[in-house]
Amino acid sequence: MPVRIRLQRHGRRHHPFYYVVVADSRAPRDGRFIERIGSYNPMTNPASIQLDFEKALSWLQNGAQPSDTCRSILSREGVMMYHHLLKGVKKGAFDQATADKKFETWKAEKQVKVQDEADKTVAEKEKAKAERLEHERKVNEERAKALAEKNAELNAAAEEAAAEEAEEATEAKAEEAAPEAKAEEAAPEVKAEEAAPEAKAEEAQPEAKAEEAKADAADAEEKSEDKA
Repeated sequence: MPVRIRLQRHGRRHHPFYYVVVADSRAPRDGRFIERIGSYNPMTNPASIQLDFEKALSWLQNGAQPSDTCRSILSREGVMMYHHLLKGVKKGAFDQATADKKFETWKAEKQVKVQDEADKTVAEKEKAKAERLEHERKVNEERAKALAEKNAELNAAAEEAAAEEAEEATEAKAEEAAPEAKAEEAAPEVKAEEAAPEAKAEEAQPEAKAEEAKADAADAEEKSEDKA
């Protein structure tokens, strides 16, 4: 029977999503669609598979040929394994109960493996997340340290500039105060020089009066002699 079990692409660009379909391979291109028996999403980790087990097994028993990817999907879900066991039952290698028991054992082991893979994936994600957070923490610490050093440099420069401005202001005040002090020192000297002639004049006034008195006395004596 020219029937294929294949994938039919859906989804959008870079985010594919597939249907597991049964198609007549005699039709042109991808073949005429007959039935959808499941879906496959490769974008998850692990990949998400939904499959109608009974329909897939029925189509395999009717001679449908799966594509390579669909064969892997059917093997993972146990369809190929159970199909192989049913062939053994038909050949008389073992009975149906033994086939079912073997399949249940295989299925349990498969579930353990799948769970281990899922746990491993979760552990890897947690580890990657922890490493990413640790890296981000180190980067943030380095940035904070660099920012603190830069702020310290800026503060030191600002303090140095303020100290220089204060020193310049002090020097300017000192320079402004120096001429005023010199002027104050010169003012008493001028006052002393002005006071000195006045003192000399006051000292000279009694001497002048004494000389005038002597002159008057001499004139009086001369007049007395003339009368005599």
